Amino acid sequence: MTDGTCPHLMDLSGRDIHGEADLLRKRGRATQVELPDGIVVWVVTDYELVKQLLTDPRVSKDTYRHWPAWENGEGELARSWPLAIWVQDQSMITAYGAEHARLRKMVAKAFTARRTAALRPRIEAVTADLLDALAARPADEPVDLREEFAYPLPTQVISELLGIPHEMRDRFLGLVHGIFDTQASAEEARANEEALYALLRELVDVKRRSPDDDLISSLIVVRDEDDGAGLTERELIDTILLMFTAGHETTVNLLDHAVHALLRNRAQLDSVRSGDAGAAAWADVIEETLRLEAPLANLPMRYAVEDIVLDDVTIPRGDALIIGFGAAGRDPGHHGDTADRFDISRPTRKDHLAFGHGVHHCLGAPLARLEAEIALSALFARFPDLDLADPARELPPLESFISNGHRELPVVLGTEEKPAPLPA
Repeated sequence: MTDGTCPHLMDLSGRDIHGEADLLRKRGRATQVELPDGIVVWVVTDYELVKQLLTDPRVSKDTYRHWPAWENGEGELARSWPLAIWVQDQSMITAYGAEHARLRKMVAKAFTARRTAALRPRIEAVTADLLDALAARPADEPVDLREEFAYPLPTQVISELLGIPHEMRDRFLGLVHGIFDTQASAEEARANEEALYALLRELVDVKRRSPDDDLISSLIVVRDEDDGAGLTERELIDTILLMFTAGHETTVNLLDHAVHALLRNRAQLDSVRSGDAGAAAWADVIEETLRLEAPLANLPMRYAVEDIVLDDVTIPRGDALIIGFGAAGRDPGHHGDTADRFDISRPTRKDHLAFGHGVHHCLGAPLARLEAEIALSALFARFPDLDLADPARELPPLESFISNGHRELPVVLGTEEKPAPLPA
C-alpha cells in the first residue's frame, strides 16, 4: 500500500462521492478498497493513469478469463455477491480482444454519425412534448425536473431506438434502477437480477414474434441465423441490457447535473444564453458537466492480465480494478487547483473520460451529447426564469457509488417564453 494502511472501506451509499475520491487520491494514484463480502480491489483515481489503463493491453474487462476470484462464474461470488451483476454480463463492454471487436461491430452501425444525426427531429419532438407538459403546471409550483424532464427524455429515445414495447418500459426501468442500488442486500440484488433477466427473455420472445425496424429485432436476426454462430442467447440479452442501461442512465445524470450547475452559476448560464460572438456554447456546458460530474463515478470492474508495475505500487496479475471516472474528472494534477469548480471556459473541459477511452469508448456518446444539447437549449429558452426551488439546499444524491446523480431536482419554472408560431 502507498500509505501502509488497510484497504479503505468503500462507502456503498454514494453519499459523498467526490469527498471519498479526494480521500482515495491522497492514498495514491491506485489504492485498495474493500467492497461487500470483504472483496478487495484497486481504485484508480489519477487522470493520466486512468487514461493509460483504459488502453493498456494488460487490463481486461473479461471477468471469466481474468478474475480468478470469480471462479468462472461457478463459485460463491456468482451465487451471492451483491455486485455480481456488474461483472457477470457477457457483452461488448466486458469482452476482450477479438471477442470485443466481434460484439461491438454488431451494434456500432446503429450509432454512426449519420444515424445519430437522423434522430434529431425525434429528440426535438420528445423534448417539446415534455416541455409542453411542464408548461401546463403552475409557474410557482415546485417541479422535480429530474423526474419530469431529465429522466423521460433519454428513456423514451433509447426505448424507441431499441424497440422496447411501451407496456414493458416501466417494469424494465424499475428493475434496471435496482442494479444501481449498491446498498442492496445479496437477497435483494439476486431477486432483482432474476426478475430483470426474466423480463429480458420475455422481451426477446415478444420481438421474435413481432419484429420491427429496431435494434433489438436486428440483433435477433443475427442471433437466429447460422444457428447463433454470430451471437449467443446470453450475449444477445446482455447486449440489450447494456444498451438500455448505458443509453439512459448516463444522459439522465448529465442533464440533471448540467441544469443544477447552471442554476448555481448564473453568470455562466447568461453567457451561453446570450448567443454573443465568442460566448460559451451548450457544447461547453456539456463537456464541463461531464468532467465535473461523471455520470458513472466508479465503474466495476477491470482485471490485471499480468502484473502492472507502477512507480509506487504493483497491481498483481488477477487483481480487480475500479476506474474512478469521477475522481479522474476532478484530478487537480490535470485540471488545476479549481478542478472541483464548474467553469465552462476551462481549457481542459474536454479532457474528461466520462464516456471511457480507447476500444471501450461509449458508442452512444454522440447520442447523449445530442440529447443534452437539444434538451438544455430548449429548456432554458422555454423557461428563462427557471430556478432551483430552494437554492440553499444541498440535494440528496442517488444511493449508489456507481451512478452519480441527484435523487430529485426541485425547480420553479417561472414565466414561460411562448415558442414562436410556425410560419404559414
